[in-house]
Amino acid sequence: MKLTVIACSALLLVGTGSGAFAKDIPTGGMTVAEIASWLQGAGYKAQIRTAKDGSQNIVSASDGTDFEIYPDDCKNKRCGTFEFSAAFDTKGTFTAQKINEWNKKTKWVRAYVDGVNDPWMEFDIDLTPGGTYELLNDQFAIWRDRLSKFQAFIAK
Repeated sequence: MKLTVIACSALLLVGTGSGAFAKDIPTGGMTVAEIASWLQGAGYKAQIRTAKDGSQNIVSASDGTDFEIYPDDCKNKRCGTFEFSAAFDTKGTFTAQKINEWNKKTKWVRAYVDGVNDPWMEFDIDLTPGGTYELLNDQFAIWRDRLSKFQAFIAK
């Protein structure tokens, strides 16, 4: 009988605990300040940069690699999507063929070469119509993993 009570208690915890404590992202997405605060809370730098036109983005880094975050789909300062973006200076030695090799084998992120044959990598995150910080953290882990792998790929 004691074993049955313990097993039922464990099942109850597993069945209700996984999503019960998820912290929802605010309706409409996040503000630039909230994105910066979320990054800083996870131990990352997050510098808000304001352009002459008043638009804002965030400058950050992971494992020594700089990247930027650009908010989009914004209404009343809440942004429903944002894009992680990283550029790499290879002195114009990268090719579209090499980028295609990366894109063919890699999920979630996209890469391309710019007008001077330097590689870029981007990753979009959708915060609406709803989501949780736990999912956002998972998406950020994907970005960091791919960013590290992309840096190794372009160094070959």
